[in-house]
Amino acid sequence: MASTNRPADPLAKGTIATAKQGFRDLFVWDQRVVVRNDYGEEHCEWQRPEPLKNPISLFAQLSLKDWLYFLVGFLAWTADAFDFHALSIQTTKLAAYYKQSNTNITTAITLTLLLRSIGAAFFGLAGDKFGRKWPMVLNMIILGLLQVATIYAKTFQQFLAVRSLFGLFMGGVYGNAIAMALENCPVNARGLMSGILQQGYSFGYVLAACVNLGVGGETNTWKIVFWVGAGFSIAVGFLRVLFPESKQFIEAKKAGHTQKGSGAFWAETKVMLAKEWKMCVYCIILMTWFNYYSHTSQDSYTTFMKQSKHLSSAGATRASILMKSGACVGGTILGYTSQWFGRRRTIICAALISGCLIPAWILPTTERGLSASGFMIQFFVQGAWGVIPIHLNELSPPAFRSSFVGITYQLGNMISSPSAQIVNAVAEATMITTSKGTKSPAYGPVMGVATAIIAIGIAVTTAVGPEKKGRHFEEAGPIGASLEIPKDIDNGSITEKAGAETVEIADTKRNDEKV
Repeated sequence: MASTNRPADPLAKGTIATAKQGFRDLFVWDQRVVVRNDYGEEHCEWQRPEPLKNPISLFAQLSLKDWLYFLVGFLAWTADAFDFHALSIQTTKLAAYYKQSNTNITTAITLTLLLRSIGAAFFGLAGDKFGRKWPMVLNMIILGLLQVATIYAKTFQQFLAVRSLFGLFMGGVYGNAIAMALENCPVNARGLMSGILQQGYSFGYVLAACVNLGVGGETNTWKIVFWVGAGFSIAVGFLRVLFPESKQFIEAKKAGHTQKGSGAFWAETKVMLAKEWKMCVYCIILMTWFNYYSHTSQDSYTTFMKQSKHLSSAGATRASILMKSGACVGGTILGYTSQWFGRRRTIICAALISGCLIPAWILPTTERGLSASGFMIQFFVQGAWGVIPIHLNELSPPAFRSSFVGITYQLGNMISSPSAQIVNAVAEATMITTSKGTKSPAYGPVMGVATAIIAIGIAVTTAVGPEKKGRHFEEAGPIGASLEIPKDIDNGSITEKAGAETVEIADTKRNDEKV
């Protein structure tokens, strides 16, 4: 964006004022952008969006090293999604294997989502404190080992226990992967790269569905899909070992943003929470809507096609693959478009269009019809999601990009964790007559009503929220590096407060200056 040098009012303070300002800004074509000067000071100005640039030219702005960081982050997020969807797309197989209902099997999905926020907090703070590399390596290898442990779970109780533990470590992937991938991208390429990056989730679903299609519909074949997922995760972990620490994290330290003791780390964390708690709450609410959005519209869709539309296992899997291919395309295109159209406007339009497509999504009875309608609705569902990685990075406190993004995302996951279980329970308690005259759980109506409510919720929440498009968050140092160091002029010492610690540093230049 080229600056118009037109100053804008600063970002509003207070919940009501922020909501009013955010809603008004939706109807102003020029965008309120947070600009950071050479002294680290931020101000707002109105900027007119530039026409979208050729994607090839945006790709060319990334160096080879930038691409490597991005691809490793993308693969980590893809492997994470593969491991999760290895369960959700095989619900009926696992129900037969453990002799449980579909609703009982989805308890594992609920437990996984419920515990992801704990892993996000631990590994996110570790990523912001120590760097992106080793927390991600540890995450990916343990995820692979837990996939293997799932295969050897003999009882349903063991299966649930392993999936709960899986959720703890799964939660740590998103924040570190997103921060590492996007902080190395040029500012005007971030919308496009955000859209591509987020679709690692959909791509992981597509890969898991392809493997599931390849192994066939026999009950015990679910284990093969989990073996593939285990190998994928462990391979990404070892791949990350081969690359150095994130460039921006290293450069921040070289520029003088040295990490201080644990006292400074927790002191700055407390300061951030005191200052940004409203932003934290807002992002958690937004991520709760978004996680309901994706899980409600996809986790039970394969089961819906099998039981309500009478598709074969292979036919339902093929339709699921095409559905998530639409997600990959939509997320990339709309994430790219958000660089010109604005983050919030893109999310709102995508959510409302997806709501309008719901009848076409659940009414078809053939594989082709369900594939086409699934493609279109996921184009807009994941199109809205494609904006989220960069939108959250821009809203987050700069030093906390890994932990803030990961924790808010996973807390939203935790709150929305019963989504698949709720859909299955309500659907199984409500029977409808299918096109073949048989009784079937009402998966279609339940998913349709729930998705419509969620789409409206996303549109309203986004409309009254803030936007900090174009923010230079990559210039911030690690947590604990930005605490102010006041100087005592009278005695010529510097007092550095880091938690409970106080360090007196003598000013050796004082006598020289007097001379």
